[in-house]
Amino acid sequence: MADINRKWIELWPEGAPRAEGNNDEDIPALTAYPVDGDGRGAVIVCPGGGYGARANHEGEPIALWLNSIGIHAFVLRYRVAPYRYPCALTDVQRAVRYVRHNAADYGINKNKIGVLGFSAGGHLTASIGTQYDSGNPEAKDEIDRQSCRPDAIILCYPVITMKPPYYHQGSMLNLLGPAPDQELVERMSCEGQVTADTPPTFLWHTSDDGAVPVENSMLFASALRRAGVPFDLHVYEKGRHGLGMAEEDEHVASWTSVCGLWLKRYQF
Repeated sequence: MADINRKWIELWPEGAPRAEGNNDEDIPALTAYPVDGDGRGAVIVCPGGGYGARANHEGEPIALWLNSIGIHAFVLRYRVAPYRYPCALTDVQRAVRYVRHNAADYGINKNKIGVLGFSAGGHLTASIGTQYDSGNPEAKDEIDRQSCRPDAIILCYPVITMKPPYYHQGSMLNLLGPAPDQELVERMSCEGQVTADTPPTFLWHTSDDGAVPVENSMLFASALRRAGVPFDLHVYEKGRHGLGMAEEDEHVASWTSVCGLWLKRYQF
């Protein structure tokens, strides 16, 4: 049973796979932001940071916004460089399994668990939306018996591709290293991994994003369209990369209102 009063949750109390130490950055964890009431949805938040850091303004403020619309939130501390693939993906898969396994304790509907990510955290979110499994029913650890497929994903100015000309070089370097195998580059280019089973997706980007080109969102949306997966795509005319809640721009800030309505449509 989960201790729902515990705000900070280690995903592997006995140590994470491939951990290289026992400092904070070696310990994947969730910070819980629960709400009152049963049967509500939950969203796991993955801040951006080029797979080299995690931006604070894309973590707790997003969780508090989700709370304000009646949704449980969990901010994920996933591993970043010097950790490389597959550590971050393993971390978010475990996070989805953890929330699903403990859903009843929090009053969460286990079939309404989403993942939301910004920038490189958006790449991580698109990755869990296209690289998941139904769990291992024979696993000794009961958490690992759970599916890690999200029921919805939200991609905020996401990195999607690992291929030129639209890739984000820093994210690729931190995630895959300086000379990744081409097969790995293809596997981690999320636009090529979409299937008809990919979860419904909400995307937003700005058309003049100078760090992560808007083509990243468009590539993923096009793949969703070809696969017959429902999606919302919102492209704003202007706005720098890394806006988060976008409180500095009332036009772009509307993404939270529209996204909230989208989550309501999916009964979160």
